[in-house]
Amino acid sequence: MLALHVHSNYSLLEGTITIDALINFALKHKSDYVALTDTNSMAGLIQFFDKAKYNSLKPLLGTYIDNPTDTNEYILLFAKNNSGYSEICKIITERKLDEKFSLEERAKNISDNLFVVTPSLRLIKTLHKALNLNNLFVELLLAENKKRNTRKLYEFAKQNGIKFIASNPAYFERKEDYKLYKTVRAIKLNSTFENIDNHNLTDKGNYLQTPEEIKTLWKKLPEALNNVKYIVNNCNVDLRLNEYKFPYYKLKPNEDAFTLLWNICFKGLEKRYKTITRKAEERLRYELDVINQLNFTDYFLIVWDILKEAKRRGMITVGRGSAANSLVSYCLGFTEVDPIKHNLYFERFLNKGRKSPPDVDLDFSWKERDEIIKYIFDKYGYGNVAMISTTVTFRARSAFRETAKVFGVSQNEISKYSKFIPWTSAKNLRTLSEKFPEAKSLSFKNEPWKSIVEIAQQLAGFPRHLSIHPGGIIITNKPITNYVALEYAKNKGLGLIVTQPDMYSTEKLGLIKIDILSQRALGVLRDTVESIEKN
Repeated sequence: MLALHVHSNYSLLEGTITIDALINFALKHKSDYVALTDTNSMAGLIQFFDKAKYNSLKPLLGTYIDNPTDTNEYILLFAKNNSGYSEICKIITERKLDEKFSLEERAKNISDNLFVVTPSLRLIKTLHKALNLNNLFVELLLAENKKRNTRKLYEFAKQNGIKFIASNPAYFERKEDYKLYKTVRAIKLNSTFENIDNHNLTDKGNYLQTPEEIKTLWKKLPEALNNVKYIVNNCNVDLRLNEYKFPYYKLKPNEDAFTLLWNICFKGLEKRYKTITRKAEERLRYELDVINQLNFTDYFLIVWDILKEAKRRGMITVGRGSAANSLVSYCLGFTEVDPIKHNLYFERFLNKGRKSPPDVDLDFSWKERDEIIKYIFDKYGYGNVAMISTTVTFRARSAFRETAKVFGVSQNEISKYSKFIPWTSAKNLRTLSEKFPEAKSLSFKNEPWKSIVEIAQQLAGFPRHLSIHPGGIIITNKPITNYVALEYAKNKGLGLIVTQPDMYSTEKLGLIKIDILSQRALGVLRDTVESIEKN
């Protein structure tokens, strides 16, 4: 019996348990399941699901949704099925994007595809009238400061026929990791060890407890443990990773996508070559046949549509990468390199044995990229398009600076050290002076630097915040929140919305990415041409 209520480091400075550590813990204790409930997030769920399945563990996909007006009040959601997973994505998105989000009102409309768990007596009193009691659970907590509330919850649950579960929220892996947990919370709250409010911290006992510890804690209430099994047995989600969810090109009535692509390509072939040779025609037919067999027709039509619109607007744009090996790309105007003349192999770009979709990188002037991105959103729908996030992680300098601030060190003192720290992994902090010439003067033997480095090293690779992938855009044929949750990128004021999972997770989920990249050189070319025309 393992904890259901678990926060990984993908909670973004809420928890410190890595997904690998969580999986290894479950394997070590011979569990047949493992659960994850990150704070207002599903950023780590795809990676979690993939690793759990790989290790023959049953993954319970969940989340922790807090109340914007009182973040100590929350609900846990667990997906029973794929529809429940999609509902989690939608609820997280609402929590992140809707300034008027009400946890109580939203929770009253949760479907039967989710299990709802909460330790809030106020919410339970509301939800037991609104939800199916088979899906509603009271979360019982044994922390010293929770016992009074737990007794009231237990009594209310018994009186009203509401099931309850034994819970031990896990925010850090081991007892000795409490200081690391306290550090990441202080970083998030821009506080120090000295000033951080205990109300912003979880109980010291909220580490990953073993099944034996949990059974001992709850030996007087076995029903609470049995109800955990009930949730585990009734959660069955299959995300079908690596099955591609292709977007559809918008066709006219009675129009066929492959026939359209075929006709556009052969018109392009006539434009590209004064005399069409048998070799060129056979190669184009072959490439189109491979594209059709791999179900990539709509992808090519969408990229063609984007470039057609860009050229209609007079934008300078060019495709690059392995797409230049394709005659289809050349005929559609993606690239300007003749693959036949230069003897370029199509199979390097696409072949029947390839599992991943084609990757066409489109370069635009930095001045015009935002305009073409807006066109994509307008054409394919704001509910079906999103920028991809990238997860910014702690490296040596950022881990050192943020940890030193938590210890109360002044900015001037921090800068004296950090300016000699190279851009490397935080794992190397202790041995910097041995490996990097520019760090030879650094010494971390004395306090507080010794303790600072010891903790900062543990932050290596920890997610810090979400940023925006340099060019990745996802287009889906169904609402994008069927697959992923969305949130604002770090600077909310810019209004840029990104997927919570990063590029690797969205690709694993089978969502199709198109790279719309900013190329400053194309802007210089544009300015040069305009200047010549003017003068």
